[in-house]
Amino acid sequence: MKARTVASLLVLMGCVTLTPNVYAQANNAMPMASGPAASSGKATPADRKLARDVRKALSSAPNFNVSNVFVKARDGVVTLSGSVSDGRQIQQASEVAMGVPGVTSVSNHLTMYTKGY
Repeated sequence: MKARTVASLLVLMGCVTLTPNVYAQANNAMPMASGPAASSGKATPADRKLARDVRKALSSAPNFNVSNVFVKARDGVVTLSGSVSDGRQIQQASEVAMGVPGVTSVSNHLTMYTKGY
């Protein structure tokens, strides 16, 4: 009987001790949105136009194949992803993107691929 009472008391103390921590984690789990674009998760018309402008500039760049390059823009920040066939094109893509009006920074996630793989 005494062991059962001690076990019950330990379980009760554990529940009381852990409850505030669970609430704190759940309360902090949801990030706060800073504006309408962040809360909707969708690109604004200005973001889509900027991404198109960057893609157009990349397609006009000499010796640059834009077919495997993806461009996203959010509030002036351009993200490049995908792959290119030449390592020099990775740096070239950043330089071309930074030259487009409205681009404030470039996050370059391009990789190099080898043909046939």
